Amino acid sequence: MITIYHNPRCSKSREGVCLLEEKGIEFETFKYLDEKITKSELTSIIKKLNIRPIELVRTKETLWKDNFKDKELSDDQIITAMLENPVLIERPIIINGDKAVIGRPVERILEII
Repeated sequence: MITIYHNPRCSKSREGVCLLEEKGIEFETFKYLDEKITKSELTSIIKKLNIRPIELVRTKETLWKDNFKDKELSDDQIITAMLENPVLIERPIIINGDKAVIGRPVERILEII
């Protein structure tokens, strides 16, 4: 089953949902701003994306700039920052089994469905 980590207020995230619906693909929606992601889930997502934690951070967010930008943070500290402030997590994230992509641009989703 495909899962989309979704923020309904984000246009790119909504585009990801629309693409999956247009393709007739069944999926689960995880609204990560409403439901807490666990550390093990976030770590698993990062591994599936094959990226470093900083690559999943929305570094242009004011929250990041004001509180984290000029600090030298370990991967674990970056993960903790995302868990405590889920608005910092890039979106949408689409998971299909052991594959995952950040749906920016939305066409990237096609790589794993």
